[in-house]
Amino acid sequence: MSGAAGCRGGGGGGGGERGPRWRRPWRLLALGLLSASSVLAAAPGAGAMSKEEKRRLGNQVLEMFDHAYSNYMEHAYPADELMPLTCRGRVRGQEPSRGDVDDALGKFSLTLIDTLDTLVVLNKTKEFEEAVKKVIKDVNLDNDIVVSVFETNIRVLGGLLGGHSVAIMLKEKGEHMQWYNGELLHMAKELGYKLLPAFNTTSGLPYPRVNLKFGVRHPEARTGTETDTCTACAGTLILEFAALSRFTGTSIFEEYARKALDFIWEKRQRSSNLVGVTINIHTGDWVRKDSGVGAGIDSYYEYLLKAYVLLGDDSFLERFNTHYDAIMRYISQPPLLLDVHIHKPMLNARTWMDSLLAFFPGLQVLKGDIRPAIETHEMLYQVIKKHNFLPEAFTTDFRVHWAQHPLRPEFAESTYFLYKATGDPYYLEVGKTLIENLNKYARVPCGFAAMKDVRTGSHEDRMDSFFLAEMFKYLYLLFADKEDMIFDIEDYIFTTEAHLLPLWLSTTNQTISKKNTTTEYTELDDSNFDWTCPNTQILFPNDPMFAQSIREPLKNVVDKSCPRGISRAEESLGSGPKPPLRARDFMASNPEHLEILKKMGVSLIHLKDGRVQLVQHAVQAASSLDAEDGLRFMQEMIELSSQQQKEQQLPPRAVQIVSHPFFGRVVLTAGPAQFGMDLSKHKSGTRGFVVTIKPYNGCSEITNPEAVKEKIALMQRGQCMFAEKARNIQKAGAIGGIVIDDNEGSSSDTAPLFQMAGDGKNTDDITIPMLFLFNKEGNIILDAIREYEAVEVLLSDKAKDRATIFKGKTIPNYIIDSNLEMENMDQKLSENDSHKQNSEEASSASQDVVAVSEEPEGESSDVTDPDSLSPAHADSDSVSISDQDSYTPGTDEASTPEPACMQGDNQPQEQKTETESNSKVNWDNKVQPMESILADWNEDIEAFEMMEKDEL
Repeated sequence: MSGAAGCRGGGGGGGGERGPRWRRPWRLLALGLLSASSVLAAAPGAGAMSKEEKRRLGNQVLEMFDHAYSNYMEHAYPADELMPLTCRGRVRGQEPSRGDVDDALGKFSLTLIDTLDTLVVLNKTKEFEEAVKKVIKDVNLDNDIVVSVFETNIRVLGGLLGGHSVAIMLKEKGEHMQWYNGELLHMAKELGYKLLPAFNTTSGLPYPRVNLKFGVRHPEARTGTETDTCTACAGTLILEFAALSRFTGTSIFEEYARKALDFIWEKRQRSSNLVGVTINIHTGDWVRKDSGVGAGIDSYYEYLLKAYVLLGDDSFLERFNTHYDAIMRYISQPPLLLDVHIHKPMLNARTWMDSLLAFFPGLQVLKGDIRPAIETHEMLYQVIKKHNFLPEAFTTDFRVHWAQHPLRPEFAESTYFLYKATGDPYYLEVGKTLIENLNKYARVPCGFAAMKDVRTGSHEDRMDSFFLAEMFKYLYLLFADKEDMIFDIEDYIFTTEAHLLPLWLSTTNQTISKKNTTTEYTELDDSNFDWTCPNTQILFPNDPMFAQSIREPLKNVVDKSCPRGISRAEESLGSGPKPPLRARDFMASNPEHLEILKKMGVSLIHLKDGRVQLVQHAVQAASSLDAEDGLRFMQEMIELSSQQQKEQQLPPRAVQIVSHPFFGRVVLTAGPAQFGMDLSKHKSGTRGFVVTIKPYNGCSEITNPEAVKEKIALMQRGQCMFAEKARNIQKAGAIGGIVIDDNEGSSSDTAPLFQMAGDGKNTDDITIPMLFLFNKEGNIILDAIREYEAVEVLLSDKAKDRATIFKGKTIPNYIIDSNLEMENMDQKLSENDSHKQNSEEASSASQDVVAVSEEPEGESSDVTDPDSLSPAHADSDSVSISDQDSYTPGTDEASTPEPACMQGDNQPQEQKTETESNSKVNWDNKVQPMESILADWNEDIEAFEMMEKDEL
């Protein structure tokens, strides 16, 4: 969750001045950012958005926020977060543990605190006043619960400080909050002291977790044994802690945060000036030595630059510029941002990118480096246009690597700041697309649900607090004009959670000496200081087509090409853009390929079983650059071999409830079967009413065939093979089947999906589709049947939009989306199959290769067991568990067949189980029966008479 900048591209005038010009941050910030309309005239043909359309979209953002916020307050508060599919609050310890994700939850009404200053930005001052009173009255910060120091700092401490900042602003204006007496600041100070025990380390780096009641080392704390933390976790504290010190006059908070930043800077890799992802909090050794701008590091870089903006300390700017030079030298491969090894920065560490790097174009706007910001943003937008949302991770050829999308706001943030920097109406259209996708795919009756899989459109029962804290803030500001705001947003800096801290803090309670230690041990290139927070008039003096000219070459980058820069070796040798040999192209029978391998120090061995083994000896390479290419080739070959095994797994499927009152809004993630109808080849899917079969296990002849005929059969897992169940219901006349897990409480939220395997026999006789639902998802359908006897579902490879579901049918007016005009919906219903996407061709598999990488003595070397690298070719029907249901473990991250340039490897997430001690606060988890949920939904439908949909 990286917020963007406080100095939003505004400059101090020229652009020709150097170092000394930046000694006065107030001058730098005084002008703020020029209004978008004065920065860049609309490009010819760009179609500048009318004021009326901007106003309409701004109002739509307000309505969407109201939908999310009111459902949280009605169904979840005082719980930390809303579970929008089941319309209840998520309370730590009362739901299956999601591992580290739950460390953000502390039984302190997280979503409400995180949303406080958003209410003021959206001009909802009355609701803000009510929310502040609730926080003061209800929130308890003394719970016996272990929380993440990082998440608690940016969300809760930042939320309290942001709320305090806008509260005193409103009080000064004299109309609202006249009763306010710093109560939120008092709570922030209390929380600050509760976080301080985490800093009890010799290095000054904080422990990653702390017990709010007992601290770290206390016998009852249940934490304090960790040795590692992420760089962003330790390096994203300075804004909140310094603001707390400046607001209260208590310097200890800023001192602790500065010490942590100083230690990370000292431990940077000196030759590359990069930092790793995780670090040992006691020794300072790098545990994970890969470096990028995404997860684990992102907001460390952000806070260095923003700490300079807020605090005026030159050392922070100098550190940022040193890191930024390294980022652009090694990590930036426009339009890509690829992780590298900190000790070997010319070598990519992986072939995929995570979605958190979407904040970086916004940070580049603050830095003033607009061209690469435009390039990376455009690449990300093309990925979004392909998948509707930004997957949690995607490969360099834009295939889905991790399929979830928890409604992250980073891309919206960068869109806002690029619009502020360029004034290009193109970015308003990008924002409009984000709004439409949220309403079309993520909106559900009780809020907005995260996407469990962007390929299928299935939902996850979560709505993280940052969705309200950041997404609506940035989208509203994108379309708002200055007169729409009740205060000047340019007077504040955004934290990484988009909380507002006033810039006047830079001259308040300056208790910390600002000794510049940076230049004592690094020689800075003075050109690094150019264009930091430049005046936008200098950036775009006479070229209204500037941004468009940068975007244009990237328009088809996702669908039609595999972007790749010139290799470092080619640049050095001056041989031009001839690409090196890639693993996917290698042919063992090609003499030219064998010669290239030899130059890279790679030797080829033909094994007796027909496989080919590759071994690299770096010392035998023609040059060090060739050795690097050889190591990269070996890594790609290992990943490719691993990917081929994973691609035998089928992607997850979707069960969409289309009958009243759901109308396609509820999408359940389902496991596929290795037999029966392949839903990926039948784009319309299978639609029908569901019925429970007798016997429920489906292991013998169905005794209610008249009820099952032409229906989709529901049955329970267990007591026989999946294929046997399928044959029995098919014989009874069913058009499809859904197997529901008999393991009470199981859920796709906490367990990896698996695909149903055959029974070791020929299964060509099974022609109906079969899907698997975990217990939690299955019970949603069973509860709906109990409430409404006629429940109709759609079995498909991915969720369909309602225009497709109800094509040619009469749609009740009250299910038409509130964000769409009636005529637009009618037009959609009359369109032909142009909205349907054709299934894409699977990429051809490479030959069977075993790869082993060896390096000279003294170099770190990973030697992989050759057998473990061979692609698996086992008969899928051979996997079984005694005489029970057979299944094949799968993963949500398995890639669907798509045109590929390079494959990425997937990493399954580890699941944990955790029980937290009960808090003294009476937490009402508000579990509701289906009858109550449906009643709420009907009220919602009647209230809006129109409606909508989903983010790790």
